[in-house]
Amino acid sequence: MPADVRKAFELSYGEFCRLGAPQSFVQRKAAAAIMRCKTGALGCNVSICDNCGNTVLHNNSCRNRNCPNCQAVKKELWVDRRSAEVIDTPYFHVVFTLPHDLNCLLLCNQKLLYSLFHRCCAETLLELSADRKYLGAVPAIIQVLHTWNQELDYHVHMHCIVSGGGLTPDRRIRRSKAGFFIPVFVLRDKFKGKFLSRLNDLHRGGKLDFSDCCSRLQNSYEWHSFRDSLYRKDWCPYIKETFNAFGNAIEYLGRYTHRIAISNSRILTVSETLVTFSARAKHAGEPRRTVTLKSTEFIRRFLMHVLPSGFQKIRYYGLLNNRFRKRNLSLIFRLQGHQRFKERFSGLKMADLLKEIWNTDICLCPECGKRSLHPAGRIYARGS
Repeated sequence: MPADVRKAFELSYGEFCRLGAPQSFVQRKAAAAIMRCKTGALGCNVSICDNCGNTVLHNNSCRNRNCPNCQAVKKELWVDRRSAEVIDTPYFHVVFTLPHDLNCLLLCNQKLLYSLFHRCCAETLLELSADRKYLGAVPAIIQVLHTWNQELDYHVHMHCIVSGGGLTPDRRIRRSKAGFFIPVFVLRDKFKGKFLSRLNDLHRGGKLDFSDCCSRLQNSYEWHSFRDSLYRKDWCPYIKETFNAFGNAIEYLGRYTHRIAISNSRILTVSETLVTFSARAKHAGEPRRTVTLKSTEFIRRFLMHVLPSGFQKIRYYGLLNNRFRKRNLSLIFRLQGHQRFKERFSGLKMADLLKEIWNTDICLCPECGKRSLHPAGRIYARGS
């Protein structure tokens, strides 16, 4: 068996459970899905060769969004759909990060505070973009929440792809000048003030939950002291990259949208006691490094990044607001004179999609070499 996330769970998840670590239902569900993915436990599809009669079984995947085996096709389809929505402007990659002082509170209130984080990032970008001093238009914004760093520690941050142009109130297109159109210090102050004000409202309204590690914050004096310390911190968002070739922006964001805490390609070795994986260098120009964790600690960190059930980590704002997206894009493409990109994969069957993207032909018989494998049915998992 290759060294991958599934192997780590198969060897050590039982021990992790025996240690009594608390797990939510969605975390247990993710762990079970990862261990069963493509093993035959979820059933399989049967194909028969019309030429030689050979039978081929394809084990089903779990389709869980936390499984490293199940994101590649979803990512390609997402990038294809979003590429058809790219407008002719520069694009910018903005990253907002929450201070680690908030980690305990975030873990206790994930759905509530992750949603607040999304909303504050979007409102900051939209309100500043509306100012004629910066852009004076409504841009297209795609936001993706991540909760990890290279060591799988808890590190909550938001990746935002922002168009450097958009629609003005009088329904014209306005583009930004060279470089990002909002100064970083303006972004910082606006976002910090907005997030902490909303967070304070939640505390005052009694809507926050507190675990042992942050129970002191239930006291109003302790809360005010904590809040003031957060105001004094430097919340510095940054512009990670700009795209003058606007067609590259969505492909670039595809690296982030369906990424999970760690991919199988980073796992180097797995044993019953240890997991070793690679990580980016801490400083530019240095080689990649290796990180070794106890297997149970690796599983704990991995499950820490399983999002609450039903939570949408990818959200769309501005021109891409779901309610008005079709109308806005139709107007922009008409004003620009054309639509630059079209969907390539819409309506394709899975076999055609795999051949188009990865040049993998699942209709090719491994016995006779003919392209004559055809679906013959499905074997369902026991109890399904």
